[in-house]
Amino acid sequence: MSDHSMLSLSDRSFRNNPGWRRTFAPGTMTLGLALPLGSGQGSATDFTEQVELVHQADAAGFAALWLRDVPLRVPSFGDLGQVLDPWTYLGLLCGATSRIALGTAAIVVPLAHPLILAKQAASVDHLSGGRLLLGVASGDRPEEFPAFGLDVGKRGEVFREHFGVLKKAWTTDQRGIKWSRGRMWSADVVPKPLADEVPTLVIGSAQQSMEWRAENGHGWMTYTAPIEQQRGVIAQWNAACERHGSGEFQPFAQSMGLDLAEDPNKKPEGLHLGMRLGRNYLLELLGTLRDMGVHHLSFGLRLGDRPASEVLAELGEYVLPEFPANE
Repeated sequence: MSDHSMLSLSDRSFRNNPGWRRTFAPGTMTLGLALPLGSGQGSATDFTEQVELVHQADAAGFAALWLRDVPLRVPSFGDLGQVLDPWTYLGLLCGATSRIALGTAAIVVPLAHPLILAKQAASVDHLSGGRLLLGVASGDRPEEFPAFGLDVGKRGEVFREHFGVLKKAWTTDQRGIKWSRGRMWSADVVPKPLADEVPTLVIGSAQQSMEWRAENGHGWMTYTAPIEQQRGVIAQWNAACERHGSGEFQPFAQSMGLDLAEDPNKKPEGLHLGMRLGRNYLLELLGTLRDMGVHHLSFGLRLGDRPASEVLAELGEYVLPEFPANE
């Protein structure tokens, strides 16, 4: 990578980045995975196994891996994501993987300094060869905000402001940036992204309107929902993109917890933010979601007790061929 590519703005579209191309395309649905892989909390004792599972996922042909940003442990929430800091982990994954897109779902933007976040994201963008998909959110754990000197009730406002600073840091060159909590003059944030921007998806509502998400996000990722409810959500997203979007393809993505039963004909059973079912019913469900307009689905594998390597192998053999990554 030349110094010029890191210090100068690019006029190449992020839509040509391999991570974006692999994960998102009109009329198709690809599959991804949320870390940690399996039912553990990502403790130090299973980290080696996690890296082995990541290698398996990359080789199998999944489109993307997704990491969480959980700044503080809040016992009442229980979910710590992969525990490890997402940016440190992403640095390792850049070298441990070769094809799979690397995503965040999501970075808690109000709790991050926007200039540091711009540098972190652009750095991983370069280290991964353009495989980063930056998912951003406003945060959902009230206990975290006082620790960072913020009012939880203002997180939506801070999200918008930090999001704007982030975008300016990527797309301007020593022109100065001023916001309510700081200013930058006669200086610049480097590296600049490989392309004109780092591909950025809004995750969840981010305390913003659908119109704002369509106007500012390159895409939107939200949670699983009953089929007819999700169909309506997708229609709202598409309508907002038509009225307020970029005029280019803006994908809809969703997460889904998966407990893949050993019996391929196990009928679906609803779980919190997910399903327990056999692969034949899973294939049917995924086909329905694709036809509805879901462009990417990220599986969380923490609901089940089967070894993650076994679940990945079954998905790779029977499911991925029907929903391959875009090459």
